[in-house]
Amino acid sequence: MRFLDLLQMSVMNLWRRKLRTVLTVLGVVIGTASIVVMLSLGFGLDKSAMEQIKESGGLTTISVTYDGESSSTSTSSSSDALNATDINANTSSDTLQLDDEAVEEIGKLEHVVVASPILNFSAVARQGIYEGYLNLVGMTVEALEQMNIPLISGTLPQKGDELKFVFGNQVIGDFYNRKTEEGYWETGELPDVDLVNTSLFVIFDTDAYYSAQNGEGASPKKYIVNGSALVEGDMEEYNDFSYNTYVDIEALKTQLKKVFKGKAIPGQPSTKSGKSYGKFEYSQAYVKVDEMNNVLTVQKQIKEMGFEATSNAEYLKTMQKQYRSIQAVLGGIGAVSLFVAAIGIANTMMMSIYERTKEIGIIKVLGCGLSNIRTMFLAEAAFIGFIGGFFGLILSYLISFIINKFLAGMYGYTDTQTLSYIPLWLPLVALVFAILVGMLAGFFPALRAMKLSPLAAIRNE
Repeated sequence: MRFLDLLQMSVMNLWRRKLRTVLTVLGVVIGTASIVVMLSLGFGLDKSAMEQIKESGGLTTISVTYDGESSSTSTSSSSDALNATDINANTSSDTLQLDDEAVEEIGKLEHVVVASPILNFSAVARQGIYEGYLNLVGMTVEALEQMNIPLISGTLPQKGDELKFVFGNQVIGDFYNRKTEEGYWETGELPDVDLVNTSLFVIFDTDAYYSAQNGEGASPKKYIVNGSALVEGDMEEYNDFSYNTYVDIEALKTQLKKVFKGKAIPGQPSTKSGKSYGKFEYSQAYVKVDEMNNVLTVQKQIKEMGFEATSNAEYLKTMQKQYRSIQAVLGGIGAVSLFVAAIGIANTMMMSIYERTKEIGIIKVLGCGLSNIRTMFLAEAAFIGFIGGFFGLILSYLISFIINKFLAGMYGYTDTQTLSYIPLWLPLVALVFAILVGMLAGFFPALRAMKLSPLAAIRNE
């Protein structure tokens, strides 16, 4: 008997018992939808975590920190008249410091693309009647380019440029009217401040500024600084660049040396006499690695140098272990439904054998091979699995859409994040799995049909 004839007979047999077939298929539909949706929740968690990691620097960056004792506690100066060079010469050479030399050594490690110190500094900016707080983040030009900061206007600073600001999209929310002392968070309206096209008056010596506001001492000097670019987004959109103002670190250091000439630069080591050292020290550095597979290796090397090093790749590795466990549990719950559907298929096929005993006997008497009988029943079971799997996938996508559309917002997910995610390969695997489950459930009934005696089967009816 030809294979196409066997398939045609299988379809006709299923169609003759429509209600039973529909109910059996319905079990497979529910089972397939259950396992796909359950797995999609696990994949959704993983995908959302990946999106958050990409927004926070990606998988190839390392954050280097150091909070140990530095030369700021040094008492090596014997006189207030010692200059910065003398102090540097007397500083203990075996004290670990995250300075330019240390960052340069990190940059020489294999697989490191860029290593940049991070210099954080606070400043006050004015434009007309508005005043705002700036959290300056100084990094090398190469590092700023590697960070892929999304800009809505302007360009990043270039090497050799004077100090220029790259404003986060929510920095403008920190400006307020000095007369009314009200800003965006009080009025709901953005202040009339043009960060990119209009210069700002910037006060770097904030301690002196606030003292002058309280009537203690003279007001510090203001410096004119121009904006260079603005990060993409509005006050409702948050990203890792939203609240910071990025600058070229070399231009910032030059500016700070000018502002605090002869005085200690806030946040930098100094002697008891209040004089700054000749070099900067940092509490943090940015490292970009060529590939994600090399991140943990470079991270280990940095730790061996004595610094703390953390990365999203390390976090991702731990997180993926947890998500695999969650996926296994959710998949197991869904598999229970498909197992129940398999029992339903086996029951349907057994009932079909009892009802078609005479038919099976006649087929055998006519010379039909046992393998043909087995193929016919396995084909029927496979059809049930295929139809149930197909409609189960449609139901899965519908449920996934409802979860992402109506339930994701309840758990704090944004429009770009998904609570349920079905990868492209999952529907194909689920459909093949449903067919295999159907065939496995029909295997033993098919064996029973093969073992029936032709004469006994004919006499049965």
